[in-house]
Amino acid sequence: MITGKMFRDGIISASNNIANSRQSVDALNVFPVPDGDTGTNMSMTIGAAAKEMAVLPDDCTLEEASSRCASALLRGARGNSGVILSLIFRGFSKTFKGSVEADGKTVARAFSEGVDAAYKAVMKPTEGTILTVIRKAAEAAEEMADTVNDPMEVCFAALVAAKEALAETPEQLPVLKKAGVVDAGGQGLVLILQGFESVFDHEAIVQPLEGSKVETVSQPDKSAVAGASGDIKFGYCSEFLIEKAENAKEKDPVKLRAFLESIGDCVVVVDDNEIIKVHVHSNQPGTVIQSALKYGQLINIKIDNMRYQHRNANVGVKEGEIPVLPKAEPINDYGFVAVCAGEGLTELFKDIGTDIVVSGGQTMNPSTDDILGAIMATPAKTVFVLPNNKNIIMAAEQAIPLAEGRDVRVLRTKTIPQGISAMLMFDESSDADFNQMSMMEAAENVSTAQITFAARDSEIDGRPVKQGEIMGLCDGKIRYVGKDITDIAFKSADRLIRKKQGSIVTLIYGEDANEEMAQELSDRLKEKYDEEPDISIVNGGQPIYYFIISVE
Repeated sequence: MITGKMFRDGIISASNNIANSRQSVDALNVFPVPDGDTGTNMSMTIGAAAKEMAVLPDDCTLEEASSRCASALLRGARGNSGVILSLIFRGFSKTFKGSVEADGKTVARAFSEGVDAAYKAVMKPTEGTILTVIRKAAEAAEEMADTVNDPMEVCFAALVAAKEALAETPEQLPVLKKAGVVDAGGQGLVLILQGFESVFDHEAIVQPLEGSKVETVSQPDKSAVAGASGDIKFGYCSEFLIEKAENAKEKDPVKLRAFLESIGDCVVVVDDNEIIKVHVHSNQPGTVIQSALKYGQLINIKIDNMRYQHRNANVGVKEGEIPVLPKAEPINDYGFVAVCAGEGLTELFKDIGTDIVVSGGQTMNPSTDDILGAIMATPAKTVFVLPNNKNIIMAAEQAIPLAEGRDVRVLRTKTIPQGISAMLMFDESSDADFNQMSMMEAAENVSTAQITFAARDSEIDGRPVKQGEIMGLCDGKIRYVGKDITDIAFKSADRLIRKKQGSIVTLIYGEDANEEMAQELSDRLKEKYDEEPDISIVNGGQPIYYFIISVE
């Protein structure tokens, strides 16, 4: 039988196993554009569950372990591969509901539930991917369970079938065969199943390798955990700066230190010319503030409840790992959350009405929990979410059922220009359904060129692409490869202007380009098109992309 402890240890082992190999999984991505790589996304996703598992006791039930695992995976899901992985384990959790342990037939049903959940979430399932690998594994598990009710035999059959399905992925996807690699998501899933096998067959958790950046997880002593919060004598950590006032009631910081030491500990009072830096642990943060105000005005105030932080740490949440935004009451009718990277783009989205901007994009896929936090921090009843990247859409959609008290509308924007156009089309006088439709129509009417570099050697339409070469993507397809950034940007913009007969062009330059390059690009386009179309230049400050070009 498979117990909760075995499942718990299996998740930890699986997390370590894929973390150890995530760079090799990343390298399987055949598309040369730098992105949120599959191995990294899957590793970070299951790593969220491993932290949750690390605090479960040995006597946990299978229901408890699988349920908490599914919840952590859902919130920690990053990228499409991470979301699919979370859905597979959601199916497991659904099957194991009410179970202390599981036999072979139950395990086989869990695999089938996982397959159903994953396939239902993908609009156009592609064979030769992680979906094929998990489906073949589930079919083998069901076949084995028909004759043998041993869960170990069922799991072993699933693993063997998964390996065989992975080896066949190049025959199903020509792009894989041409590159001589297997599917990255499928490889990640096999590594995860192998992590479980190490626990189930050998009673050994795969250990993290040095440099894998995965913390060694071990079961904490339950008595220590239970009593730790009670050992915190002073529960509030207060930190701030005092800007000294000439007419202050008190002048001597030594007197302040003495008072703070009488009501708390860990006291630091540093007198630095016009500023006094204060740090103290106490049970009376209000009294701390009142005493400090006698010396001048306070700036950079930070007060943390250490008992609350400790309690959260004991259920797998590490302070500071995910920025926590304060929940807002849904006062307004509409609100907006956008995902982007770069100070200029952040300011642009805020200027056109976005309430919360989540930092992320290529190579930085935010988790479902990051997006959910932004939704709940938006003071609106209906919240429109603009992922602005095709690899973030699924993670955003997983936040919809989690956002209690909010009507969440995820607009499937795949690029920054699509997100901007959607925002500009919003009509406050119209209802949510009409806005959702009209905003997506506006997004789909925009063409996008993206100028970036090749992250790896590859081949595009029979032409070799070398790592570091400049690439021009037009609506997601690599059209131009060369060595000159401005030249590739010109060719890409020119192609879209001719194709769309565009009259409005926006050149958004990134952190590795500059205004002079953007002006040169603008001048070349104006020279060719005789002052048409209308061209604007924006400092987006985005990483990865030298230029993001919008044509409409």
